[in-house]
Amino acid sequence: MPKPIVAIVGRPNVGKSALFNRLIGERVAIVEDEPGTTRDRVYGTTDWRGMEFTLVDTGGLQDEEEIEASTVAEIARRTRDQARSAIGEADVIVFMVDSKSGLTSGDYEVADLLRRTDKPTILGANKADNVERRDSVYEFFELGLGQPIALSALHGSGTGDLLDAIVEALPHSDEEDLEFEGPAIAIVGRPNVGKSRLVNALLGQERAIVSDVPGTTRDSLDTHLEWNGTPITLIDTAGIRRRGRVETGIEQYSVLRSMRAIDRSDVVLLVVDATEPFTAQDLHIAGYVEEQKKGIVVVVNKWDLIEKDTYTMDEYRAHAAKELVFVPYAPIAFISAKYGQRVHQVVDLALEVVQERKKRVPTSALNKLLREAVANHPPSSKTGKPIKFFYGTQVDIEPPTFVFFCTDPKAIHFSYRRYLENQLREQFAFTGTPIRISFRGREDAEL
Repeated sequence: MPKPIVAIVGRPNVGKSALFNRLIGERVAIVEDEPGTTRDRVYGTTDWRGMEFTLVDTGGLQDEEEIEASTVAEIARRTRDQARSAIGEADVIVFMVDSKSGLTSGDYEVADLLRRTDKPTILGANKADNVERRDSVYEFFELGLGQPIALSALHGSGTGDLLDAIVEALPHSDEEDLEFEGPAIAIVGRPNVGKSRLVNALLGQERAIVSDVPGTTRDSLDTHLEWNGTPITLIDTAGIRRRGRVETGIEQYSVLRSMRAIDRSDVVLLVVDATEPFTAQDLHIAGYVEEQKKGIVVVVNKWDLIEKDTYTMDEYRAHAAKELVFVPYAPIAFISAKYGQRVHQVVDLALEVVQERKKRVPTSALNKLLREAVANHPPSSKTGKPIKFFYGTQVDIEPPTFVFFCTDPKAIHFSYRRYLENQLREQFAFTGTPIRISFRGREDAEL
């Protein structure tokens, strides 16, 4: 089941970013005592009482009158629309109000918007830093959203009660979330890069479609099919448009859909547009794939529109390697979904990545590689003392996970981890899949 999404919403300058940073445990969102600081949504993962969920920080919700009075009206309007997009995708909403300022007309308008969503909404009264303000939070009962929780994002008081309420409201898995036999392949990417055309091209091949069922990703469709005798599930995130007009901020909205699909997948097909440069959103999605340790194939669509010579593909690969530096292991497929060119290679590559994620390296071969790697390039130590390696072993698959035992694991520089990963890939490939590597000390080796 994908991680549930919790959106923090409210008027500008009520402390949404401060709460986000407090719950995530890092200073991810920019915090300034100035309305409108958060313009794009920020995402992070946290957990409470064993429940993991995605937290979304949003910009402030303002009415049209406030927006028109703003010196940056267009930015304010987009910020509002992006916040509404986050509300549309969220499973639980935290509505932040300001106990210092008290109840405002803007709070009533936001409350009215949230009531129409028919989603679990938790009312958090921030800046309740003293007894007087904690006592005053009960005026927010007038919003009709239940009991307000007094808290201080700055000092951390009351955040435990808020997290308890969030966990109680989160959706839990049910019998409908049954897994289909075979790997799940998610198709993700920005709007208008050709995801829908790719899905249609793949399903237009002579394949046996088993069933189309609604996915746990809202408005997506899971297609169960057999691909050359192998059962697979295609998770299609192409249908991200709402009925009616496309909202401003739709690209940020699609990231949430992509994150849900990635959580449920084994391998991700990241579709990009050959006619456009890589964007921040492309990199954001690729980075999330790496963080979740999923397999990845980069699908370069609209290749038919590129003027080509003998070196065009190689030049594009070199450019992609610079942009996608954190997933250098990702294979690249050049396709035209419109004309069906090389689309079959996409699934074939994805299934190859599935097998690479399940690959096991014999202990003898792994330790031969380790001895040669250390002999060719001994590890440097932060303390200046030589580091001795004892042996290595593979402890898991999906993704392949290795543990190396040595005299001083804390002294090993991160670059040596990268060096060992490169050696593993050079000898055993691991195409399209991340690798986990950890180091342990002598006492662990002797257990």
